[in-house]
Amino acid sequence: MSSSATRILLLGAPGAGKGTQAAFVIERLGVAHISTGDMLRQAVADQTEVGKKAKAVMDSGKLVSDDIVIAIAEERLSQPDAKKGFVLDGFPRTLAQAESLDAMLTNIGTPLERCVAITVDTDAVVQRLLKRAELEGRADDNEETIRERMQVYDNQTSPLLEYYGNGGILATVDGMGGVEEISERVKTALSGS
Repeated sequence: MSSSATRILLLGAPGAGKGTQAAFVIERLGVAHISTGDMLRQAVADQTEVGKKAKAVMDSGKLVSDDIVIAIAEERLSQPDAKKGFVLDGFPRTLAQAESLDAMLTNIGTPLERCVAITVDTDAVVQRLLKRAELEGRADDNEETIRERMQVYDNQTSPLLEYYGNGGILATVDGMGGVEEISERVKTALSGS
């Protein structure tokens, strides 16, 4: 592995600071930020074949299937800005997506170099998200829905932690503390030290 990974997956519960840390990594390394939400919106806007399928599913109020998410990820990862590296944020979310992603990246000769899992204290994050919801006027973000989202995240992510741990690329970072302190931990995890 190079002195600093450039093909990175960030995992973290809602409110763990994953987006904030992704921004720091992208700026420092000059790599593409690839998020599931952004990929879906872009594919729909570009009216790609996969984007049209995703739009139909989203318009019906259903969750986009693994097959569609994987196809959109494949389109996005084949774009020129992703060739020099990327930070994946929000994808993969399931073991099936992780396995498909690995097969796809191995196929194009760019396997993941590091998976950084940002761990947080659930109660502290619930309070952080409730405060954010209050500041942003998000009435749908109440304690019950936040805890439910975190439980879903935990259920989906546990197999991913084991999967990437078995692959030897997992680094776990404590996501509690100041933003700069956490950023230093992420930087250390990415340098492999």
